[in-house]
Amino acid sequence: MFCRCAADYFGKPPNTYVCPVCLGLPGALPYVNQKAVEKTIMAGLALGCQIAYLSKFDRKNYFYPDLPKGYQISQYDLPFCQNGKLNEIRIKRVHLEEDTGKLFHEKLHGKDVTLIDFNRSGVPLIEIVTEPDIHSSAQAKEFLKNLQQIIRSLVISNADMEKGQMRCEPTVNLEIKKDNKIFYTPLVELKNINSFRFVEKAINYEIKRQAEEFNKTGVIKKSGNKTTRGWDEKKQATVLQREKEEAADYRYFPEPDLPPIRLTQEQIDKIKNQIPELPEQKLLRLMKNYHLPEHQAKILLESKENTDYFEKTIKLALKDKIDFKEVANIIINKKVDIEKTNPEQLVKILAGKKSAPKISQEDLIKKITEIIKSNPQAVEQFKKGKETVVEFLIGQVMTQTKGQADPNQIREILREKLKAA
Repeated sequence: MFCRCAADYFGKPPNTYVCPVCLGLPGALPYVNQKAVEKTIMAGLALGCQIAYLSKFDRKNYFYPDLPKGYQISQYDLPFCQNGKLNEIRIKRVHLEEDTGKLFHEKLHGKDVTLIDFNRSGVPLIEIVTEPDIHSSAQAKEFLKNLQQIIRSLVISNADMEKGQMRCEPTVNLEIKKDNKIFYTPLVELKNINSFRFVEKAINYEIKRQAEEFNKTGVIKKSGNKTTRGWDEKKQATVLQREKEEAADYRYFPEPDLPPIRLTQEQIDKIKNQIPELPEQKLLRLMKNYHLPEHQAKILLESKENTDYFEKTIKLALKDKIDFKEVANIIINKKVDIEKTNPEQLVKILAGKKSAPKISQEDLIKKITEIIKSNPQAVEQFKKGKETVVEFLIGQVMTQTKGQADPNQIREILREKLKAA
């Protein structure tokens, strides 16, 4: 963010992407990465934020081993973007800062030690802060997925949670109604969350823990009793890390080595014009132009590569009158390796299937009846509610008919026969 070290540090040897600036060595001076500023403003515009004409960087002072300078260059009272919205969730601010190093707690020569990798130190970090409009773990997960799609479509980051490119630190507390009064439990910030699944699990655990603690102690929210807890996947629980600092504890003040940043409306408009089609717009277009059901379109949108591959294939498939839903289905269910099969090859495969001889309805019913008779265990499992046996039997029918039957037609007949068996 404030030097010229490469940001693609993931998987690289520790402490190889470092320089005097990101290591905070005496005398090293920061200078702003213009591209990172532009990308932050682009993210803010995509989230419907107001963009500040005047912004600045601040020093956020705290002492931690992964922060070599003893302070982080961040933004406090004049962030680049404020007051946006993503669906029903209000966005309080979108600001830009530098990332910290990464700590590794390991054993070395029989001793417990903490090792530090500074490769991540100084990498541009966009922080998006929401208002308290999220009321469940499922809603939090959905918000994060939508946000990830937007960030990917803007080509700001791959936003891969497993690689630490996207992090979620939810602040959780409860509103409890008791004896005709309303109480709020103390705020807890959750950390160490690196997947959408863990987001749900950590929030659900914390809701349960806070409810139990309130019933035991009656402790309520007040100034200064905010804590940080980390998610421990092995324990399936959140664990106390430290008391959370307030803004005053960080002793924010304007970064003296960086001048304020002034933006003109012309510069903001130029960035706005570079914003590509956003996921919500693309979802509506996929449904309208290609008559895809919403669930198929949403799954395609989870991966930019899949969406691009689908649209390239559709352009080529038009002349062969190949069903758009069939193209989507083959990509979604990974029946084709899009890295090894280009759109032209996929169209040839689908066109070949279309022109292949089809089995008659009468012969298909006969084959399905035979396969059901030869698989009595599958019938029993279906009756007990095991739906996966249907897919197993479809595979058997497809093999017996040498791919000459429509899987959807097989599924329909199979279900009727299994229910009647």
